[in-house]
Amino acid sequence: MKFAVAGAGAIGGYVGACLARAGQDVTLFARGPHLQAMQERGLRVLSDDGDFDVRPSVTGDLSSVGDADVIFLGVKAHALTDLAPRLAPFMAPATVVVSMQNGLPWWYFQQTDGPNGGLRLESVDPGGVIAGSVASDKVIGSIAYFATTLEGPGVIRHVEGNRLSLGEPDGSRSERCRQIAEALIAGGVRAKITTRIRHELWVKLLGNASLNPVSALTGATLAEIVSDRYTGPLIRDLMLEVEALAHRLGIELPVSIEQRMAGAEKVGEHKTSMLQDLESKRPLELDEVVGAVLELGERFAMPMPATRAVYACAKLLDRRNRA
Repeated sequence: MKFAVAGAGAIGGYVGACLARAGQDVTLFARGPHLQAMQERGLRVLSDDGDFDVRPSVTGDLSSVGDADVIFLGVKAHALTDLAPRLAPFMAPATVVVSMQNGLPWWYFQQTDGPNGGLRLESVDPGGVIAGSVASDKVIGSIAYFATTLEGPGVIRHVEGNRLSLGEPDGSRSERCRQIAEALIAGGVRAKITTRIRHELWVKLLGNASLNPVSALTGATLAEIVSDRYTGPLIRDLMLEVEALAHRLGIELPVSIEQRMAGAEKVGEHKTSMLQDLESKRPLELDEVVGAVLELGERFAMPMPATRAVYACAKLLDRRNRA
């Protein structure tokens, strides 16, 4: 199989590096100094599990990405509205697209029955641009359970974890999922196939919608946020609101809030991706994560006061950061 990673930053770059380490045919799409560094020196991964270097194909031209069998979408969720239409002309009929974004993905309510079937969240897919560019039958969902940072151009720091879940939106176990999982496993990623990808997304969202914005507002690490006498209870309140929304959709979360908070504390002194973006003066992945939760909550007339207050503060922070 031929793989491509559209957005080879901390998460996408790590996945691409693992595929390259396994000898897979993989092309990384990136920009700026990171692109230049990888073209000149390759990609280096620093990890307690062992450092390694790879030299995959690297490009800044999207047209060279489009002939891949599998495209991992490694950009932030807010960048998909720009990326998806530019990829669409180059995708072959059998090309598979693996979404890796935080928050509720644009495809979440596709291929579902009931009153919410086909629902589009404006905060996630403004104007339906992404759904109009990527056919629903091309999509495989994924959830990354590892912490990585972009240490510098061409260098990724792997902090902890190496698990990644893959799942068909319709809950089936497909051959294409199996092939992708096998390629990732060969590269050292603990890839597993789940038939409950939507349930797992809510477990990740439980943390993303609470820990990420509070970390950006405070500048604190995961361990600090969860253990602090003031922000700890706030995180719990935020998670309770997200959990209630999941229940409203008929989703029973497989972990408790206490377990989710304990897991975050165990990661230790790690900065969330949202805090990393803030410090790097990049736009925050806010609307697609927290805004989507609030938009869905409004649909069900759920007030969600803690989430709304944190979103309001983080939204102002994002605007000032972009300026």
